[in-house]
Amino acid sequence: MTTDFLEYIMEDAQEIERLELKTDPQAVLKQAQWAGLAPGMRVADIGCGPGLTSHLLYDAVQPAGQVVGVDFSGDRIEHARNRYQQDDLIFQQEDFFGDLTALGHFDFVWARFVLEFHRSRATELVANLSRLVKPGGVMCLVDLDYNCLSHDGLPERVNATIQDVVKGLEEKADFDPYAGRRLYGHLFDLEYQELRLDMSSHHLIYGELSEVERYNWERKVLVAARRSGCDFSLYGGDFYAFAEEFTTSFKNSRRFTYTPLICCCGKKR
Repeated sequence: MTTDFLEYIMEDAQEIERLELKTDPQAVLKQAQWAGLAPGMRVADIGCGPGLTSHLLYDAVQPAGQVVGVDFSGDRIEHARNRYQQDDLIFQQEDFFGDLTALGHFDFVWARFVLEFHRSRATELVANLSRLVKPGGVMCLVDLDYNCLSHDGLPERVNATIQDVVKGLEEKADFDPYAGRRLYGHLFDLEYQELRLDMSSHHLIYGELSEVERYNWERKVLVAARRSGCDFSLYGGDFYAFAEEFTTSFKNSRRFTYTPLICCCGKKR
């Protein structure tokens, strides 16, 4: 089985824009530097998307550092090359589950928001990425827990339908809304040393909705929810009726939404 980009649940003509808009540069750098990112390192950015995270990591490892951004999507790799590629910042289209040895070995392997899309094969994926890490090098895994599930102030049928959508994505698209809680176990089982964990909020939404959050969540509904296999029975089978009520209620400043983000890192023996 290969990682076909058409299987990606958020695949859409606007996905490059969504990924770049939702990326918080300060948060990315804080997480990576907490895990031990330092100047001079050779870094693999797994699931680099359109290249912004790789660009941020590249700046952080200067002078003398190198970053290789890796993604399965040819469109996003092309965008990354056109916008960000330079000496010592390169991009490769690869199957995450394939033979990655041609990429060489790295001081720091970074996989942020990757495992959530590979629920049934996450253990296999982390083991494959571990082959890229030098002895003494760092693997850092970053993912969400209770992904898209924690809301207050939304109508009851909106909340119930969100639960159904996420369940459908688990079953039909190999999505894992609880990927964050499994990160420690992945590195523990591979006998990584000096394991450390950090938990913070990725989404913490209350009061007036920002334009970035509005766009991000509307794209989630319009793209992923429609592909979930949910029958939208509480809306008489009408997806658009659900989407409209979600969008309207999510803009209400009474709404409260949060998603925990978990970072786990360790050193390879």
